[in-house]
Amino acid sequence: MSAAALLAGLLTGLLLGIFGSGGSIVTLPALVYLMGVEPKAAIAMSLGIVAVTATLGALQHWRRGNVNLRAAAVFGLFGIAGTYAGARLGVFTPTVVQLMLFALVMYAAAWRMLRPRARSVGAAAVGDCAGGDGCEQLRYGHVALHGIGVGALTGLVGVGGGFLIVPALVLLSGLSMKRAVGTSLAIVAAKSYAGFAGYVDAVAVDWAAMGLFTALAIAGSYAGERLARGLPAERLKRAFGVFLVVVATYILARELAGLL
Repeated sequence: MSAAALLAGLLTGLLLGIFGSGGSIVTLPALVYLMGVEPKAAIAMSLGIVAVTATLGALQHWRRGNVNLRAAAVFGLFGIAGTYAGARLGVFTPTVVQLMLFALVMYAAAWRMLRPRARSVGAAAVGDCAGGDGCEQLRYGHVALHGIGVGALTGLVGVGGGFLIVPALVLLSGLSMKRAVGTSLAIVAAKSYAGFAGYVDAVAVDWAAMGLFTALAIAGSYAGERLARGLPAERLKRAFGVFLVVVATYILARELAGLL
């Protein structure tokens, strides 16, 4: 494994630890362009790597009371169904379509990271709450629909969807940002396991490379969770947003050049 791929493994964990999202957005390009993994196998491996890493991160947040179990259950249950369906569809979707969709998802994530921060009413209302699930009011129908939609995207293009889950939880459930990040990790883990299951019997997985990448991501997630306590979140978000634009542009340019 190259030095760049090793750094990508650590960065995957750092992003999950800091933002509760972003792991797959680094993992998939690293597997495809740095390690030469076939794209469909890379999507499967990316889902597996993020599933394990997000699980451990979610457990850390749960121990500190930063996971809303009801929100995670509703979003996760419907998200699992959407993810498995998206993964089965992804097996038959042309690779170039999946990678170009992935790049567009990265642009969407970058827009969210780079846009001026707007404090939501829900987050403001519960920001000083003691932290119990009773502090938040779930809109179960909306949460379920978002779970299916984000899940389908997860399975089709191999993203955990945390950058969509976190704002959805803040707006639909009134979770504080800290609780939304922890809950997002639990949901991302459940959906990623489902997506991996949808691919694993249809593609060739390099288990050794996946295991090493996962170990690095786990180390990065512990570091990221600690960094998040002291580093300015807005500056980190903007740097990540710029990084996403650069990588998404590279992917689109490469795939369009291949078509032409």
